[in-house]
Parts: sequence; structure tokens; C-alpha cells
Amino acid sequence: MYYLTTAIDYTNGSPHIGHAYEKILSDILVRYQKLKGVETFFLTGVDQHGQKVQQSAEKEGIHPATYAAKNTKKFKKLWEQVGLDYDGWAETTDDRHKACVGKILTQLKEKGQLYKKSHQGFYSVRQEQFLTDRDRNEKGEFGAEWGEVVELSEENWYFKLSDHAQWLQDYLGATPDCIYPSFRQQEVINSLEKMHKTDLCISRPKERLFWGIELPFDAEYVTYVWFDALINYLSFAGYLAEPDSDLPDFNEIWERPVHVIGKDILVPAHAIYWMAMLHALGFKDEQMPQFVVHGFWNAKGEKMSKSIGNIIDPKELAETYGVDALRYYLARDIHTGKDSDFIPDRFISIFQTELANDLGNLCNRTLNMTVRFCEEKTLNTPSDYTLAELDQQLQASLIKTKEEYIKHMDIYQVSLALETINKHVKLCNSYAEANQPWALAKDEAHKAQLHNCLYHIIESLAQIALLLSPVLPEACGKILQQLGAAELANTTLADISWGLIQQPHTVNKPKPIFPRIQLPETQEQA
Repeated sequence: MYYLTTAIDYTNGSPHIGHAYEKILSDILVRYQKLKGVETFFLTGVDQHGQKVQQSAEKEGIHPATYAAKNTKKFKKLWEQVGLDYDGWAETTDDRHKACVGKILTQLKEKGQLYKKSHQGFYSVRQEQFLTDRDRNEKGEFGAEWGEVVELSEENWYFKLSDHAQWLQDYLGATPDCIYPSFRQQEVINSLEKMHKTDLCISRPKERLFWGIELPFDAEYVTYVWFDALINYLSFAGYLAEPDSDLPDFNEIWERPVHVIGKDILVPAHAIYWMAMLHALGFKDEQMPQFVVHGFWNAKGEKMSKSIGNIIDPKELAETYGVDALRYYLARDIHTGKDSDFIPDRFISIFQTELANDLGNLCNRTLNMTVRFCEEKTLNTPSDYTLAELDQQLQASLIKTKEEYIKHMDIYQVSLALETINKHVKLCNSYAEANQPWALAKDEAHKAQLHNCLYHIIESLAQIALLLSPVLPEACGKILQQLGAAELANTTLADISWGLIQQPHTVNKPKPIFPRIQLPETQEQA
């Protein structure tokens, strides 16, 4: 089974465009696997514990549970709005998750992987972790990325992270596809030096933080939020679940999962802490996850942040321009693994050009011509019709488009897959201009050529709709319905080949699926 998870969103805040991109990318990757006929399980959710949630709740004068629940609703509502089709929803306050965390902590303690000691040092409130001199910048200071840093002296429980340093170094060296893109894997390898001497503090005293999962063997402490949160990938997949649990069968779910995460939480949380935790629990090398690490959406080259005031609200974009525009832009205008600038004008122009003009207009006018020029809206090319060179070129382009699409999607490069689809759409428009079916319809002698031309475009549109469906599932369903081919919706990738549309074939009346975004006159002129 293909098990894909996203990083769960921290509920100390509201969803922004970065959250939306990660979730939409994940949804696309899962839908692509379904298109291939693969059984899938898609998990996403929220991280609700930790010091920042507790502090924010205190400022509002409410309990952290109330604060977390309020923000959780924002995330769930947005994911429903943008069309996420997830199978599992993770909330770290869920009793099933807390039970799993408790069992894992107990197991690790029994294995001698946890110990208690006193420590004095500098603590990052933002990252909720102790820092070392290695975390200082060239000026000897803790940089702005750590937020508020305070000096603390306290006793805590530690995980023997250092026990797993050599294994992780060897594993990464032997497993080049563990992290995509590959340059991120090299960054992790370069960061492993200090792991050999560092253990991980996995508890917080209740006297300064009560909002967390209590350690099952020491009631004076709660679990460090990162140690708690990472376990969601196991807990909501049914790991150590009770026999009567409604969670999935872990042995069916967990093969080699795919974790889609942002570059900011690769090191140390996922690539070091999480991998070491799994290894300590006895997971084999072939069971270790693969990480798909995406970059940031920036605004004018700067990282989006509340303090700068350049946060982009995906909810507002979806409500103003539509979910199709949002999903398509976030998939089209960034290469997976790299950063990109969110440019409002480009957001609109990509929709207008590639969806409204290229694909939408192709679909609308082809169906209109079929309805107008073909008796009873039915295509029926003679079986002995001789294909022209342009027909053969179009068919060859579809074969190449599918091959290129698969190549890009298999390495998570959705933007390049969309680019190759758009190239074929443009070729279809050129094909229509060259054949001029509106002129062919004026002469009965060209009836066979007319039907052949329209059929070639209809067949292309059907295949395009299937390939594009992971990105725009609702819109592509409408395209197939208007083509009179709704029954093709469950066609698998392997079965997409010339002849999906069997003649004679009747189409339905068209209705614009990608109406152009209407802008104020001043904005159009700009």
C-alpha cells in the first residue's frame, strides 16, 4: 500500500499558503497513485501540544485544549474547501495517539534508550529545545531563527540519540533515494557530526509546561512536543493499537511510507530524531520512510511571516479566484524541492492562459462544433478513413505526453508534468487551426475529415482530463461528463491509450469549466 503523510500542522496559528501547498501537493501525489491503480492511505492532521500553544491560550484566557480545538477547525475547514481527500486525520490530543506515545516511551525505557539527568543550558522557546554552542552563529550569538532564548537549569529525561548516529550515517550512505531532492540528503549527512555526541531531551517538567502527554513512568513530566508529534505517523496508522481499535491494520499500511515535509523541519526533527526513534523501536532499513522535502513560497524573495506582514491567505485566494486556480498555480509554479515567489499577477495569468484560454477554450469550442456540425451531437468517422500527417503527429504527441508525465510524476515534479500536458493542449489548438473544422462543416464532401478532426481533439481531451485529474479532480470530472465519457473516470494510467473514445460517440452540450477571471478594468490595463 502507498502510505503518504504530510507534516502535521502546529495549531499555534492559522493556515497559510505554505500549509496549503504542502497539503495540495500531497493530495496530488496520492491521487496520482490512485490513477496508477495503487491502493493508498493518506494521513494529515494537526499537532496540538507544546509550550507555544499553552502560552497563546494563556494570553487569550482559555484552556489550551480550547485554543487548539479552535485553530484545528480552521485547518479542517480549509482542507475540505481545497478538495483534500485524506483517509486519516491526526490530532495529537486523541486518546489513541496518547496511548501509542505512552507505549513507545515505555518500550524505549525498557530497552535502556531513555535516562534521566540534570542539565543547564540555553533553551529556544520557539523551537522548544535546548541549544548548544554549535547552534550559535559566526558572531557567537543564537540567531533570530531560534526566537526567544532563555537559560534554564532542570532535570529531564533523555533519548539516546547518539546510539543511532553511526547506523543513520551508514543508512543514508547506502540509501540514495531516502530524501528527495538529493541535495537535501547531503545536507543531512553533513549535519550528522554532532549527533554522535548528542542525546535528545524528550521531556518537559510540568512546573513550566503542563500541556503535553504525561510520561507513563514519571508523572512530573510531559513529552517533548516533537517527540510526541512525530509519533502520529505511527499511531494513526494503527501501530500498537488495541485489537478493537477503529484504526487501520498497521502491517497493511506501513511498507515504506512517504513523508511530505517542509525543508525547515528536515533537520533535525525528521531526518535525525524520527529516523533514530524508528531504529530504536526495531524498524528495519527497508521500513524507513522516504522524505519528499519541499521549499518555501516567498513574497518578493522574503520568507512569509506574520512579523513582516506578507502572509498570503489560501482561504481568501480560493474564495476569490476558485479552488481550481489555487490548486493549479501551487502545483504549476514551483519545482518540488525549491523555493518560489508567490506573484499575484502570475497566479492570475497562469489560470487565464493555460486553463481558461488553452484548455478551457479548446474543450468548449470543440464540443460546440461537435454539437453544431455533427448530426445528433455524434462523432462517426468512417473506419477506413486514412489518417493525415497531422493526425499521426497528434497521436504520437499523446503517447509522448503520457511518457513524460509519468517520468515527472514518479519523481514528484508535478510542475513539469503539467508543463508537458500543456504542450499537448497547445498542439491540439494548433491542430484545430490547421484543420479548420468550422470550414470543413460547410462542405458535405469534407464530412469524414470533419468527424476525424473533432474526434482527435475529443480523444485528446479525454486523455488530458485523466492525466490532469490528480491536480484538478472536480474540473476534470466535468470535462469527462461534457465529453460524454464520464464512465472513463476510473480508467487507470496503464489503460490510457488511443481509442478511449469509441465511435460512434455522442457528446453533451458544453458549459465553460474554466471561466476567465474577471479583473477590475484598472488591473486588466496594468
